[in-house]
Amino acid sequence: MFTPQGPTLRELTRQALSSVEHGYDLLAPKFDATPFRTPDRVLTAVAGALEDLGPFASGLDVCCGTGAGLPVLRSVCADRVAGVDFSANMLAEARRRHPTATLVRADALALPFAPVFDLAVSFGAFGHFVPEAQRTLFAQVHAALRPGGTLAFPLPAPPPVGSRTYWTLWAFDTAMRLRNTLWRPPFVMYYRTFRLADVRTRLEETGFEVTHLPLPTLGTRPDDSPNCRLVVARKV
Repeated sequence: MFTPQGPTLRELTRQALSSVEHGYDLLAPKFDATPFRTPDRVLTAVAGALEDLGPFASGLDVCCGTGAGLPVLRSVCADRVAGVDFSANMLAEARRRHPTATLVRADALALPFAPVFDLAVSFGAFGHFVPEAQRTLFAQVHAALRPGGTLAFPLPAPPPVGSRTYWTLWAFDTAMRLRNTLWRPPFVMYYRTFRLADVRTRLEETGFEVTHLPLPTLGTRPDDSPNCRLVVARKV
């Protein structure tokens, strides 16, 4: 939920009518007071799962935003921790919170890294990439990882068809597509374009070997399937 410290409706409207980069520049000072920030309980669950997959030396947070995921990397990486984002103001907030991290301004579709990382993570950013761009994104991360390196990210289970959450996300994506048809520049953010089966195929086509693990601390659905999985893609 939004808090009194979060953005006003007017500020959110201004952001929504901007480009993705400028929208996040506008939102950055109040971003951590919005529901868009990855919850701490998700970050803690991912950190716990990664501890069993390590050890890791260097780590990269892709689309790091204000840096909420950087402590996850610090908890499992022995050496360098870095973050990359294309919003200058989001990076400014990340630098304020994490002054010792290496933070780089760059487009995730053109990462400026040699294969030097053992682990890459990303939290809540994939909705900003349409399916065609996801292949480019995965290829860029693949190129930034050492052989045997790991890309890991949480992926919530889709809401049950017909549920309130299902229709809310459907309505949001529909409204966003209409907005992008009628207004420029586009603001790319969709909730229903990142499904496990499709993502697994794109990762494998890029050169990753893909598995996934339940995150049990985040609970289960009525059919006992996990509410959230950790997708683990290893560079082969």
